Amino acid sequence: MLRAYGPGCDGSVVEAKLTKIPDGATWIDLEEPTKDEEQLVERCIGVNVPTEADLSEIEPSSRLYERDGALYMTVSVLCGVVDGNPATTPIGFVLTGNRLVTIRYATPKPIRAFSEHVRREPELARDAGTVLVRLLDAIIDRLADELENAAGEIEQISGHIFAKDIRPRRIPADKLTALLTRIGREQTLVAKIRYTAVSASRMLSFLKSAGNGHVAIPDEVRDHLASIGGDAASLSEHASFLSDQLIFLLDAALGLISIEKNAAMKVFSWVAVILMPPTLIAGIYGMNFHYFPELNWHYGYALSIAAMAVSAVVPFWILKMLRWI
Repeated sequence: MLRAYGPGCDGSVVEAKLTKIPDGATWIDLEEPTKDEEQLVERCIGVNVPTEADLSEIEPSSRLYERDGALYMTVSVLCGVVDGNPATTPIGFVLTGNRLVTIRYATPKPIRAFSEHVRREPELARDAGTVLVRLLDAIIDRLADELENAAGEIEQISGHIFAKDIRPRRIPADKLTALLTRIGREQTLVAKIRYTAVSASRMLSFLKSAGNGHVAIPDEVRDHLASIGGDAASLSEHASFLSDQLIFLLDAALGLISIEKNAAMKVFSWVAVILMPPTLIAGIYGMNFHYFPELNWHYGYALSIAAMAVSAVVPFWILKMLRWI
């Protein structure tokens, strides 16, 4: 699908069968483009449209480069958070003259929100540089929101693990398993956020250094680039901090599980200690020999029962005194 935004363009779909893209279009958005749509953009704009395979490259030289006066940039953007499956999708930016071409095979929330905003306020797409910076600003703002949500969830997890009124060994095993699952999900989300922040920071650094003299970016927009770059760097650092906190919570949760298992083994241990002396006595007097001195004792059975009871109570009392039980 090909949409054109800018003065005189309302973001409507541009048919691939047309011979040209509207002259006032400053932002051409390609969503899962067909071959005909790619050829239309290449013919009208004069740039090569990166393929999905090109966008998936991870080496910096394939994601950020300049060719024939146009800047080719790829940034990995967070998506799928609402569906519960956070991931990143590569989005390509081609900036040439006063036109910006975006190539994407998914629709992250900030891209969708910004395109709707542009339809309501066409002035936002007055030039390609403004569109690019505002798109990056929307992506970074979305990262900040998701990072705040992740921080709140981490605080809740920490509260469940370190609540003062809960003894560690009394936390049910199913709740500990649920905590591990929540920690794993948050760790995945934070990792995707940090990946997006780092990718955006690299793109912003490249744009500031390579854009001079090749693209029409107003001075106020250039100033905004520095601000966005600082925000992206701060989000990356904060994501690293939250990642370290999640690792600590994971170690704490695993420690609680270990304590729970040790408590169960401790019960078996002191039960075995208590029952060992009575079992020994029962084993001795349960032997079948023809000559057994105590066989004719009148009170032999009662004495055996009493001895077994005493031999069980004494270890229990000792363990109780030592506070092992």
